Amino acid sequence: MMLPLNACNGKHSKMKNFNNMTAFEKQSFNLLKIWCDAMIRDQVYDKSNSVIHGALYCHACDDIHGRCNDAIYPFMYMADATGEQKYLDAAIKLMEWSKNVDGPNGSWTNDINPKSWNGITVFGAIALGEALHHHGHLLSKEMKEKWDARLKASIEFVYERFDMHFSHINYRFTAIYALYFLGKYFDEEKYIKKSKEFATLIPQYLTEPNKLIFGEDKPDNDKSAKGFYPIDLGYNVEETLNGLVQYAVLVKDEELLRLLTESMNSHLEFMLPDGAWDNSWGTRQNKWTYWGSRTTDGCQPAFSLMADRNPAFGTAAVLSTELLERCTVNGLLAGGLHYKSHGVKPCIHHTFSHAKNLAFVLDNATEIKSVDKEKPLPRKMKNGVKHFSELDVWLAAKGPWRATVSSYDQVWKKPYSVAGTGGALNVLWHEKVGPVFTASMAEYLLVEPNNQQEQPGEDFCLTPRIERFVDNVWYTNIYDLKAKVDVFDKDNVIHFRVNTNLKNRDKKNVSSYSSLKLNYLIDAKAATIKASRITGEENGDTLVLPLISQTGEKVVQSSEKTLEIHKKGAVVKVVSNVPIKIKDMEKERIFNQVPGMEVLPLLLMFSKGSTEITCSIKVD
Repeated sequence: MMLPLNACNGKHSKMKNFNNMTAFEKQSFNLLKIWCDAMIRDQVYDKSNSVIHGALYCHACDDIHGRCNDAIYPFMYMADATGEQKYLDAAIKLMEWSKNVDGPNGSWTNDINPKSWNGITVFGAIALGEALHHHGHLLSKEMKEKWDARLKASIEFVYERFDMHFSHINYRFTAIYALYFLGKYFDEEKYIKKSKEFATLIPQYLTEPNKLIFGEDKPDNDKSAKGFYPIDLGYNVEETLNGLVQYAVLVKDEELLRLLTESMNSHLEFMLPDGAWDNSWGTRQNKWTYWGSRTTDGCQPAFSLMADRNPAFGTAAVLSTELLERCTVNGLLAGGLHYKSHGVKPCIHHTFSHAKNLAFVLDNATEIKSVDKEKPLPRKMKNGVKHFSELDVWLAAKGPWRATVSSYDQVWKKPYSVAGTGGALNVLWHEKVGPVFTASMAEYLLVEPNNQQEQPGEDFCLTPRIERFVDNVWYTNIYDLKAKVDVFDKDNVIHFRVNTNLKNRDKKNVSSYSSLKLNYLIDAKAATIKASRITGEENGDTLVLPLISQTGEKVVQSSEKTLEIHKKGAVVKVVSNVPIKIKDMEKERIFNQVPGMEVLPLLLMFSKGSTEITCSIKVD
């Protein structure tokens, strides 16, 4: 029997006055309501089967994700904010279902399989803790006591099991907030003490000179051949920074807040002007979704809470939320821009994870000041090139263009889970059309099979590259972890010069003439890509340019060396010195889950005797 709101322990007192909300609150509330309504639509009602009754069903994965009980928090928020019974009913049913992922030691498991990963308990504890802290008055006394007991068991598991070598850094740094927040909630000093002990180690996991968080691998301090730590932008901005900022704000640690401001300033450099997080190079790029990462929670808490220290943080929170709204399909958050146009269903995991953080923002609206998009992002304003020396990643800006070039050599789940590298042009972005190129994994591997969606068709790499096939073995520069990149900005043109080799997935050179050069020239009018080689033999060497283009955009090839894509409000024009071929022209666009984009694959082949290909891209 569901508890009616008017029978709750305490009066319903948090109904929102929409007229008193800020623009950011309204934006967050509207999107959260859309998501919660869709999740309720997909909640299973089958009392004959307790394994599924009350769970959120994922139609994309044809499965139930064990972490779906995280949605208890946004459901409780919406029940309190609207007074609508359906949200409280959904939360109670989901809490009852969650016994299916209970571990014997107080943990929750990632999947219904009792042997699956239980480190995610730290995120469930925070979600349930926020729900009870802000909205526990909606429950009867008996029910609240029962939920509190389950929450206490989960944070006790975190206390007993987590140390500063536990899994990846996002777990440990999130535990800093979980232990302090729930230590205060339960008045349990040992949790608070351990939280503070963990917090003393924060500076040890920040790079120099840019204070990027590292440790997104295991071991967390294993350096690459070039001496780089494992860093993932998606996890940093959508998960790890949240826990650190929430803790620092709660304890009012001004020294830590200053350090985190510096770190966030560096992370913010990677946000594109449309609110996307450029994780084209990160260690866990297998989960890059353009707006962030598949199973993380969203950047809104950290960047909204810190907006009073840098108004551009508030801009990031707003633009990110706008992009989440753009990527919402049939009420659920899809993993990129082109799920709808390609007919790919969105995994529900994205929605229940990100719904938690919108609920947090709304519950803490009085603590959040000056969140708007008046202050431009760094990547919106800057012209020139910035090299992140702890990554070997370059961010370039010239006029309307933004670009990312990477020779970062960290590989997660070695040896084949390779992100965009090898001196590749990972991202090319234009202010009129948005993304022109976005890197994917070299091969789409289900590194985390329960946390990634299957590729819906052919696995075609989206990273611009040179490639050659020898006896059906793929050789490409994006497997070259030793590529050398030089860059200079002269006469209003940014020049990238890349020396690279064609390698296979085992990082072995092709047998002959493997050395190649790539040049990227970017000025206000055009982005030009040049590929050159030392031999003129006909060996199949091809410059592959997977141009971002969703189904329905008109393609016009006026000559064999000129091609246009007519997008909304602009035309992308490609001109080459060699014929431009479209891979499988009779087929629809090719889609890749990383980062959820459709492309028109352009193939520019070296002919016999030719040693250079030049291709310019303009947007009119």
